[in-house]
Amino acid sequence: MVATLRAAGCVFAEEEAELILAAADTPEQLAAMVGRRAAGEPLEQVVGWAEFCGLRIAVDPGVFVPRRRTEFLVEQAREVTPVGAVVVDLCCGTGALGRALSAAAPVGALHAADLDPAAVACARRNLAEAATVHQGDLFDALPAELRGRVDVLLANVPYVPTAEIALLPTEARDHEARLALDGGSDGLAVLRRVAAGAGDWLRPGGHLLFETSERQVARAVAVVTTAGLTATVAVDEDLDATVVLAAR
Repeated sequence: MVATLRAAGCVFAEEEAELILAAADTPEQLAAMVGRRAAGEPLEQVVGWAEFCGLRIAVDPGVFVPRRRTEFLVEQAREVTPVGAVVVDLCCGTGALGRALSAAAPVGALHAADLDPAAVACARRNLAEAATVHQGDLFDALPAELRGRVDVLLANVPYVPTAEIALLPTEARDHEARLALDGGSDGLAVLRRVAAGAGDWLRPGGHLLFETSERQVARAVAVVTTAGLTATVAVDEDLDATVVLAAR
């Protein structure tokens, strides 16, 4: 098993083999899982979970895998989350951000939303009774009564430019939903839509938080500034993470 994984290019073949072995119930399932991983499927989808902010997050096939660098977004959100906060996890994927923030901060109500039905099903498993998960396109998915009441809007929007999708590792390119990756021609198309609507959904003093790349940050800040929000940028060099906090 280790040799097969190593031959497929898995750098941490021994560690991955242990995780796959622990997740498999039968020899037949074990062989199938090793085959899936050797074919390039993300380890997290193969074993069915990812560790994120110290939590075990269920990850289904085809669903965006939460990245470790995104833990920095949760850290930043925790700093601006008031007691009893109304939190929305937009473009929620597995629901990892909302679950991690609710575990670390005094969240009062949590809503999550995604356009992808597979992501919504996965998020409902991860968030269970802790949140209401909606399916739909950005703010259209949310109940109208949240308008103007949101304290923290987490939006892990896709920010890879369309032309660069083909350059992504096969794990992402071939096994995660394209709509979770593709940010349009310049990588900021979805962010523009979120920023344009954020002011209507945030309460005064509320924050929109999102991740972006270092080379996009100046343009991303311009997007939220144009939308009437006040932006600050936080960077974690160890995680290679850049987060924009945009306050109403």
